[in-house]
Amino acid sequence: MKRFFLLLLLACTVTISVQAQTAPAAAIAIVEEAAEPVQGPEMSFEALEIDYGTIAQDSDPYRIFKFKNTGSEALLITNARGSCGCTVPSYSKAPVPAGETSEIKVRYDTHRLGQFRKRVTLTTNAGEEPIILTIKGLVEAKPAEPEAVPAGEQGMFNNGGGK
Repeated sequence: MKRFFLLLLLACTVTISVQAQTAPAAAIAIVEEAAEPVQGPEMSFEALEIDYGTIAQDSDPYRIFKFKNTGSEALLITNARGSCGCTVPSYSKAPVPAGETSEIKVRYDTHRLGQFRKRVTLTTNAGEEPIILTIKGLVEAKPAEPEAVPAGEQGMFNNGGGK
């Protein structure tokens, strides 16, 4: 019987020890959740630069920058300007409430050949400094399409009109 109580006491000690070790982790999670958002609006992007990679001429021209308003007040984008006419941003003119997400869609003229690196400058109510987004990539010429065999010439499947 003494042995049983000793084992029971030992089991209780181990349980209390394990619970004590996990308590600080729970306290840390509570502290992280209690962190206050930034006063005023704040933009937090998934990425400030998007690489198109190597793409074929005239391929998909759009890329999307996703962001969240991590501040405490509504965020308003007042202007978005591409660094040249070949880079055109579009965005919602409506305010983005605190805690909500939105996006900026950027169109690059993929008919232009060669390497590119373009910027989109955002003016917002999140601060005095503009926010700079970057797109980059390389546009290569489409492979030449083979010429069709004229209908009047004999080819592999064209015997000259059935003669």
